Amino acid sequence: MQKITIRDDYIKLGQALKLAGFVDSGVDAKIVIQNGHVSLNGQVETQRGKKVVPGDVVSFHGKEFMVENNKL
Repeated sequence: MQKITIRDDYIKLGQALKLAGFVDSGVDAKIVIQNGHVSLNGQVETQRGKKVVPGDVVSFHGKEFMVENNKL
């Protein structure tokens, strides 16, 4: 499973998809999320502004990543 690291307490779902390289732009993220192609912790999520926190798992087209925190 791929992992992405954030410095804050959360990242928005659309931004997380871009950071993981699953989509190329915010517009692409908006489309795939609104069309129900993205799952957050096993549940379909349709809000691109949904807060994703460390420990959450995001799935899209058979690929998935986990969010980790790198607070110093």
